[in-house]
Amino acid sequence: MDDLLAEISKLDWNDLPAVTAASDTLLTRLDTERDLLRGLVDGALADPNLLRLCEHYDILDKIVIHDDPTGWRLRLHVFLPGYFDRPHNHRWSYVSRILHGSYTHTLYGTEDLLGDTIDPATLIPRMIRTEQPGDTYTLHHTMIHSVVAEPHTTSLIVRGPAVKDRFVVTDRHTGQAWWQYGAASEDPIEAARKRMTDEQAAASVRHLTELGLLS
Repeated sequence: MDDLLAEISKLDWNDLPAVTAASDTLLTRLDTERDLLRGLVDGALADPNLLRLCEHYDILDKIVIHDDPTGWRLRLHVFLPGYFDRPHNHRWSYVSRILHGSYTHTLYGTEDLLGDTIDPATLIPRMIRTEQPGDTYTLHHTMIHSVVAEPHTTSLIVRGPAVKDRFVVTDRHTGQAWWQYGAASEDPIEAARKRMTDEQAAASVRHLTELGLLS
């Protein structure tokens, strides 16, 4: 595992084929050897530095199981009942592997389509696909996408280093769009509100165990 993690740390995140190859090796290993994944999850829950990075929302749990000094992270995402998001991009590129459940994944094109005015009406679905267990994909930080997930869909994410301070969120129905910022610019009260408690983290892991996702 140390060698696999070290390979990710050496990546040039502008080289998406290399990012995909190295990340797929790591994610496949953790998907097929769930005892290794369980060890990382248990270690994360026992590590205050990792636990403070975990987040709980009404419709999503994010469990950080590795925070690398080079800026990349390994996370578990658990999509709770009712999960959907608006078309958005990210501050970082990432690689995702679906472990359980499924979601409808819509791609709209890259952020340069928005221009300075950020008009959501210009967003047209360019690809719609269903991500299922075993599926792995890489998404560049400029890509605008949205997800509608089945309850308790779970994915394992290799999240690259942040390359910008903000990302855009759009609502094609209302015509609104707005910027959201990273933790460094976040209101401390809001950050504390979404930070996962020990009890919430334990409950999330217990549910993943009941689903058979962790050995």
